Parts: sequence; C-alpha cells; structure tokens
Amino acid sequence: MRTALYPGSFDPITNGHVDIIERALKLFDKLYVVISINPDKKTLFSAEERADILRHVLANHSQIEVIENTVLTVQKAKELKASHIVRGLRALTDFDYEFQLTNANRVLDKTIDTVFFMTDNRHAFLSSSAVKEIARFGGEIKEFLPPYAATKMREKMK
Repeated sequence: MRTALYPGSFDPITNGHVDIIERALKLFDKLYVVISINPDKKTLFSAEERADILRHVLANHSQIEVIENTVLTVQKAKELKASHIVRGLRALTDFDYEFQLTNANRVLDKTIDTVFFMTDNRHAFLSSSAVKEIARFGGEIKEFLPPYAATKMREKMK
C-alpha cells in the first residue's frame, strides 16, 4: 500500500489544501492529513477544532485519516510506515523553505521522500494567514475555504 502524510497547521484548511489533498489521493492509497502542533506557534483554532474541521471537510474520502502530531514529521512518517511526505508549493519563497526542510528530512531518514504539488493557479495567493486577516476585517471568505471551515471561521470571529 502506498502511504503518505500531508502535514500542516491547517488553521484553517483552505481550498488550496483541499486541492493538494485530492491530487495526492491519485498517487497514494492511504493519506494521513497531519495537524502539526507547534507550541511556539499561535493558532486561531485549537488542535481539536482543526481536527474537527478537517474530518468534516474530508469525510467523503475513506482513504484519509486525520491525526495530530507533536514530533518531527519524518519521525511520524516512519511510525506510520509512510514512504512519502506531501507538500504544496505556491511561490518561490515556499520552494526555498521546503528545499531546506526536505534536505533536513533526508538527513534524518533517507527512506522517506517528499512529493511536491504546485498549487492550482486559483489558489496560488491563498494562505490560512491571509484568510484569517480577511475574516478578521469582515471580508467574505467563502471563495477561499470549504463551507464547513468558512462557517467555523465566521463563528470564531464573532
């Protein structure tokens, strides 16, 4: 079975994330969508809220499992017997960061490869941070988030 994991903060999941997930499912039989928990990073949603949103948004995909993670991604991949880490790229700045991260992961475990998906042009500018800022100032977010995530975002911003 071809298994991968897609890590991220998903605070919240965007349509860009969903695009990457759906494309990754064409290559992998099992995909772990991994909520990376970094105690140094301030998030809008708790890990439990993010997991709830992800499970609702991804409920139609039986080959996906949503989990939380507090260890290095490459360690979690090994633990789950995943052969690949899935990452999305939007711009050159993403590439720089991902290049460094991938090389560090290869030093830690050469058996785990990283697969990159270029974000669809419709989502190239999209980030969770941008969506949170739009929502914070009362802007419309339905074009950027899956419906359940947009509802949760609006509730959170009240």
